[in-house]
Amino acid sequence: MGFEQLFGLPFGQIGRFVMTQPSDQRAVMLAGGRQLLFLSAVPPPARPVASAPREERRVPAPLAALSAGDAALDRQVERVARLVNTPISLLITGETGSGKEYFAKAVHTASERRGRPFVAVNCAAIPEHLIESELFGHLPGSFSGASPKGKRGLIAEADGGTLFLDEIGDMPLALQARLLRVLSEREVLPVGATRPVPVNIRVIAATHAPLEQLVLAGRFRDDLYYRLKGAHIQLPPLRERSDLGAMITRLLDGHAIAPVALQRLLAHRWPGNLRELRNVLDYAASLCGDGPIDLDDLPELSVARLPVRVTAGEGGQDEGPEALLQALRAAQWNVSAVARAMGLSRMTLYRRMKRAGIVPPNRLN
Repeated sequence: MGFEQLFGLPFGQIGRFVMTQPSDQRAVMLAGGRQLLFLSAVPPPARPVASAPREERRVPAPLAALSAGDAALDRQVERVARLVNTPISLLITGETGSGKEYFAKAVHTASERRGRPFVAVNCAAIPEHLIESELFGHLPGSFSGASPKGKRGLIAEADGGTLFLDEIGDMPLALQARLLRVLSEREVLPVGATRPVPVNIRVIAATHAPLEQLVLAGRFRDDLYYRLKGAHIQLPPLRERSDLGAMITRLLDGHAIAPVALQRLLAHRWPGNLRELRNVLDYAASLCGDGPIDLDDLPELSVARLPVRVTAGEGGQDEGPEALLQALRAAQWNVSAVARAMGLSRMTLYRRMKRAGIVPPNRLN
């Protein structure tokens, strides 16, 4: 039975009836006029407005190229991508050869400063008696041996761009106060000058040394340390990165490599990190000519990782699930190719993958 058949009020007038009548006069009669009822009505709850999906942050290409899928490095890259156009100073730490300068250049290239200079200064390579004039510049004849034309310092050369201070832990303590003033006041005072020159720079510092220990030892100013450490980026060593196989493939840039040679590279600990890897691949590519890189093309490498057992059949224990995972990633999960390289059947390799808990990406769902 419909609403109008039960009550003496059209259904479409309920809203107006409730809004215009006092609560003690909102009476309606049941059909037939035998019973009086008081009507109360409330509007339906508002539908929740679906929040707009959070816009996915795009990592600029120069930064995205720094990682081939290592989760820890990806998190660092994504964080820095939000800081590329801020004045916040960056401190990059990591082992020698781990790519600190490459990272700094990528930040510069991804930023709005990319059209201005990227000036790299190795604080450990400049003689201590020259570092002051090299960094801050000097006026003509301001000291014995000074250029008669004067010199514009490297800090001023970076105006509008990025100043990269590599091995900042080796900067002499006496100059750290002057650098702190540059960072605080955004101005530089050349040697022999009385008026500072304003500079607009983004400072990125890097070191493999433990700056916290240098601060405690009194060899590095704590106020400069905290000024440089606006954001701290810790680069993982290559031996701890899960994207080693993919990095090898990327650096080879289409050059073929034999699976046994790839396994040899994956078994190395890479104490020289990315710098060593690039040198090894350049060396091997030069020796192999037009063919794929083979074992004979590689320089001598120490094996510290456990390599994947390459004997056929089911005998013995599986060794190196990490190396197996890296081999599969390097082969873009071509199980047949990895099985051939290891001298195993596909089913044997699948069983080893199962025991190691390795699941191909296309089988995760």
